[in-house]
Amino acid sequence: MLKIKELQKNFGSLRALDRVSLEVKGDSIVGLIGPNGSGKTTLFNVVSGFYEKDGGEIYFKEERVDGLTPDRIARKGLCRTFQIAKAPEKLTVLENMMLAAKNQVGENPFSALFVRRRTARVEKENLDRAMELLKVLQLVDLKNEYAGDLSGGQKKLLSLGRVFMLNPDMILLDEPTAGVNPTLTMQLMKAIKELQQREHKSVFIIEHSMKVISSICDKVFVLNFGKKMAEGTPGEIQKNEKVLEAYLGGS
Repeated sequence: MLKIKELQKNFGSLRALDRVSLEVKGDSIVGLIGPNGSGKTTLFNVVSGFYEKDGGEIYFKEERVDGLTPDRIARKGLCRTFQIAKAPEKLTVLENMMLAAKNQVGENPFSALFVRRRTARVEKENLDRAMELLKVLQLVDLKNEYAGDLSGGQKKLLSLGRVFMLNPDMILLDEPTAGVNPTLTMQLMKAIKELQQREHKSVFIIEHSMKVISSICDKVFVLNFGKKMAEGTPGEIQKNEKVLEAYLGGS
């Protein structure tokens, strides 16, 4: 699904990504861990088109995507969330979900005026999907609440729902549980796992919590100082001495 070859990114004299190569298979959940400053978010920013690379190649579904703008990459089915969840605060939870729906017929003035039956059918399909996702996210009771009134954890859940409304093939999740209380963290983990299994998406997730990584990931990559240090199953990574020393402080 995603293939990264010898990826490089520099910020002046700092090499944030140093010839990183990795592959993410379809229909899987893959984790990306590493100490602060190891290059995790930089990797996501380059893959999703927000940063320009300084070397290497990126393939999505066997097609080169490096050099494309973020919107073009998203239209190809590679979407992402951010560490800080943002949504139009004056729109309700349900309105935010509907706003994210893909290929809305009613956005075309001609269709809105002259193909009303089709427009109504698509709107109902989008509404049904939004409500279905909100049930999985346990946000259905908040569907009429303004997004600005949600807690930080609830905004992360809404962000997850919005990206699934786009129906992408692959989702990059940048620290979805950061700053979220333990109860909502469990809710997020359950929702990610359930939605991935039900819709057979590929999920690539940056996460600091080994508990989260171990509970939902099929495979884990480890970055350190911009280089790939290790890869393997969560169990293998937890036993890797180099990872324990660099990432877990040797414990």
